[in-house]
Amino acid sequence: MELILKDFSTGYSKNEVINKINFKLKQKEWIGIIGANGSGKSTLLKGVLKFIPTLYGDVFYEDIPIKNFSRNKLSRAIAYLPQKLNNNLNITVKDLISLGRSPYKKFWDFDLNEEDLKIIDEAIQIMDLSELKNKFISELSGGQSQRAFLAMSIAQNTKILLLDEPTTFLDVNYQIKFLESLKNLIQIKKISIITVLHDVNLAARFCDRIAILKKGKLIDINTPEKVLNKENFKRGFEIDSHIIDTPFGIQIVPVSKTKY
Repeated sequence: MELILKDFSTGYSKNEVINKINFKLKQKEWIGIIGANGSGKSTLLKGVLKFIPTLYGDVFYEDIPIKNFSRNKLSRAIAYLPQKLNNNLNITVKDLISLGRSPYKKFWDFDLNEEDLKIIDEAIQIMDLSELKNKFISELSGGQSQRAFLAMSIAQNTKILLLDEPTTFLDVNYQIKFLESLKNLIQIKKISIITVLHDVNLAARFCDRIAILKKGKLIDINTPEKVLNKENFKRGFEIDSHIIDTPFGIQIVPVSKTKY
């Protein structure tokens, strides 16, 4: 399985936000998308998913243009976890996860068969939600809710998972646990992941490759060790930095020249 972006441009109406992006997501690979606010990170994911129109180029899934996919077919190929989730739902964790089987059902017939139940139970086990499966989403903590929504994405049984800033509303402890869950998921399900992350150091620690966007253009994409240098960080975020080599990999320390 591969996802390939070729000269991919997308935006709203005729307003191009993403400009001729090229890269390939390989099987069992995790790519982190970083960049300053307004760089087009979230828009890139929305364009890949056809939430907004393709203005130029194409996205290919297993050599087939995604523009030819129906909404259901695309949902069976790529799962998506948006940044803002509804944590006040009055449905149980298991019912939420069951919604991951929607792309495989007709809207008038949502009966779950034996295969559906097996996939749902597997998602519950992978995300360690057995003790919470009968609780309402509105009763969960932020970290528990995030795990439940990720389990719903797992139940879609796709080969690709896109996540838009999944750690934004989590404390540091839950951020690490959640990203470790994704790393584990890659090995168990052999999926590929693209994640928008606002924390550069978390991207460096967990992702196989990092892509830096600036104003809709791809500055660089490579391993954290190769892409995270002072020049790229200055271009992407317009701020100086120190690069530190730690036991957890490369870490970036932004340096402000402003005196207070």
